[in-house]
Amino acid sequence: MSNSNLPERNNEGFLEDATSWTSDVAAIIAAEDDIALSDNHWEIIEFLREFYKAHEMSPPSNRLFVKAVKDALGEEKGNSIYLMQLFPGTPAKTACKIAGLPRPTNCL
Repeated sequence: MSNSNLPERNNEGFLEDATSWTSDVAAIIAAEDDIALSDNHWEIIEFLREFYKAHEMSPPSNRLFVKAVKDALGEEKGNSIYLMQLFPGTPAKTACKIAGLPRPTNCL
């Protein structure tokens, strides 16, 4: 799948329709940010997609994203440094974009 085959996205690169997401789409979006997806990335992406399914929203801020990961996956993965290493910049925003979810409301 090339970038021209990607589902429609907004000006920040988030999918317009979360249901058009696939793992191939995730890999392309991640590659745009120079991220090669590992099992650790997929664990967070799957967590976010489950969170979205349960709450009908992305974690609204980086702080709440870190806390939600910590509650679900433990202290080792639920910390800012670990998540920043996987998803540089603003981890919640980057991870949600790759996971095909809406932009977190309070992430700059």
